[in-house]
Amino acid sequence: MNRADDPNPENDTPASDSAAGASLRNATDALIELRGVTIRFGKQTVLRNLDLAIPAGQTLAVIGESGCGKSVLMKTVIGLIRPTEGQVFFDGVDLATLDEKSLARVRIRFGYVFQNAALFDSMTVGQNIAFPLRQHADLSPAQIDDVVAARLAEVGLPRSVLAKKPAELSGGMRKRVGLARALVLNPEVVLYDEPTTGLDPIMSDVINELMLRTRHRYTVTGIVVTHDMTTARKVPDRVVMLYPIARLDEDEPQMIYDGRPDRLESVRDRRVRQFVAGEAGQRLSEMQQEGRD
Repeated sequence: MNRADDPNPENDTPASDSAAGASLRNATDALIELRGVTIRFGKQTVLRNLDLAIPAGQTLAVIGESGCGKSVLMKTVIGLIRPTEGQVFFDGVDLATLDEKSLARVRIRFGYVFQNAALFDSMTVGQNIAFPLRQHADLSPAQIDDVVAARLAEVGLPRSVLAKKPAELSGGMRKRVGLARALVLNPEVVLYDEPTTGLDPIMSDVINELMLRTRHRYTVTGIVVTHDMTTARKVPDRVVMLYPIARLDEDEPQMIYDGRPDRLESVRDRRVRQFVAGEAGQRLSEMQQEGRD
């Protein structure tokens, strides 16, 4: 699926101003849909009355300051957190109606790239990438080895790393191994949790290019949780920004932007402008510091 084109770009304004991003949301029937989702942990509300529809093949970036519920949203989409109120649908099925066995079958259709790669330290790179195949695929050892080698090549790593342990790899290499593992079961959806955190600008760009390549090679749906505005501008078709509930009035929507990434700088909402400028400034400062080191 190609990047969605909005026939009315002037309407691509913050969600609180209008039905922003509607053409992006409704390009196809939603593969993932949240209807009126509220998540509470005790007395703390993290997500409130959130509506979100993600068409198949679309890549969505979720931005916002720490504590706004980005990671909670991702875990809710995959059924790891159940809504306090509202419904989560995947491929037309309400996840709340599924038992654990059925929910496990749904989760196999997702690939998850963790913020810290979450590789098993006691396993080699090859064993880490093969782990989902050994758990869920009916393949011979030789077939598993072939899939592992193919995925490793797709993320730009040589076969020589297969026998290495994660501790022997750089941060960027571990991220790429994590992506290779996320792809071995040919998922329909890939979830990326802060994929460029802790990486220098050059390696961050490598990861961004890999996300774009993955999207087109596998025609996957993607959700990218990120603070990196370079990623938010380059990788997705669509960006949503969440705002912390504690700083909102009771009747204010939590989603304060929903639209195209190339419209972020022109939005009227001061909170969006401040976040975008602040994150971009922080990244520039990090790049300048790296240049001095």
